[in-house]
Amino acid sequence: QVQLTESGGGLVQAGGSLRLSCAASGNIFNINLMGWYRQAPGKQRELVAVISTGGITNYADSVKGRSTISRDNAKNTMSLQMNSLKPDDTAVYYCNLRNGHGGYWGQGTQVTVSS
Repeated sequence: QVQLTESGGGLVQAGGSLRLSCAASGNIFNINLMGWYRQAPGKQRELVAVISTGGITNYADSVKGRSTISRDNAKNTMSLQMNSLKPDDTAVYYCNLRNGHGGYWGQGTQVTVSS
């Protein structure tokens, strides 16, 4: 099993910044893909950004250029720096980890961007 704990959500004004963090514990295994997804009210969960163990990243077009995903493999942590936030970024953000044994989700952290 893998446990994921998110932190760093909150309320921010449009144009502001937030940094989300995710700490992983359990049977993580060395090779895995970590990422952030988000779900706004009435919408499906969508990819925000992912990062491989080797540091290869992929971003949704909606956040590309405004967000940076990073990870520390030694500490089993991952972060998402989000800048120039927009009201459309308002959602619950979920940490995700996928390895050879399956996919795991954190409990989510709320990000609210006011206009």
